[in-house]
Amino acid sequence: MKIILVSAVALIDPDGRILLAQRPAGKSMAGLWEFPGGKVEPGETPEAALVRELEEELGIETWDSCLAPLTFASHSYDDFHLLMPLFACRKWKGTPQSREGQALKWVRANALKDYPMPPADVPLIPILRDWL
Repeated sequence: MKIILVSAVALIDPDGRILLAQRPAGKSMAGLWEFPGGKVEPGETPEAALVRELEEELGIETWDSCLAPLTFASHSYDDFHLLMPLFACRKWKGTPQSREGQALKWVRANALKDYPMPPADVPLIPILRDWL
């Protein structure tokens, strides 16, 4: 089974809320909410992938030094296995804006369970809730 490496981030604002992005129509798992991020390209570190993806998807700038490894997801889908490190980030430059048609929402950790998420993301909720 093919292993796909995806890097994701829990962007945490000064009020302790986490940014979620809704997968847009036309993408697999459209309508589900997820932590921002994306595929790690060949030769890229998970941190470099996040710095790139956050600029592309949300128009914000952050740095490797601001990404704290928090946990990871390991989940088998029908046709691939997802390995997804989740970083926490509290420092960035700019205001997150939707650049790829995705809805964005700031959510308190105890309300994350109220948003339908891809199966790989669901086990990350209690870790984030307990950490915050």
